[in-house]
Amino acid sequence: MENSADFAAVPDAFQRLWTPHRLVYVQDQTQPDEHTCPFCAAPGMDDEKALIVARGKHAYVLLNLFPYNSGHLLVCPYRHVALYDDATADEVNEIASLTQTAMRVTRSVSNCDGFNLGMNQGRIAGAGIAAHLHQHIVPRWALDSNFFPIIAETKALPKLLGEVRREIADAWPT
Repeated sequence: MENSADFAAVPDAFQRLWTPHRLVYVQDQTQPDEHTCPFCAAPGMDDEKALIVARGKHAYVLLNLFPYNSGHLLVCPYRHVALYDDATADEVNEIASLTQTAMRVTRSVSNCDGFNLGMNQGRIAGAGIAAHLHQHIVPRWALDSNFFPIIAETKALPKLLGEVRREIADAWPT
């Protein structure tokens, strides 16, 4: 039987992106409860400190503290609920409405060309905080992809979080 190490240098059709820094997300299975959850704590904080841009009756919108792109927003219900199908009709409706408004406001403020929208449901699906439902709204611009995160462990974010929060919050309809 051959040693698997002998195959390490054998070329194949697959390209690999090695991300050992992500191992902590795979190994750490702890999830916050409503007493330790950052999405439960944020609404009790000052909007500027919590990066909240808008509040509704059942849900709110805040900037992602670790954004993929400038203006990366999250829409969260106030209630500590993990899965979309466990959310109430009122929560689902407001999450959808806030998402639409966030898209319109972000487009007007940043002139983005498109969006990635999504919810990672459960740890297995890639949710960093799987215990509290949240929708991602990631603005995208033509040719905004780059290899900084891969080759230089660097994100190219042209604006500070506080500046982006202020611009979006100021443009949010009342």
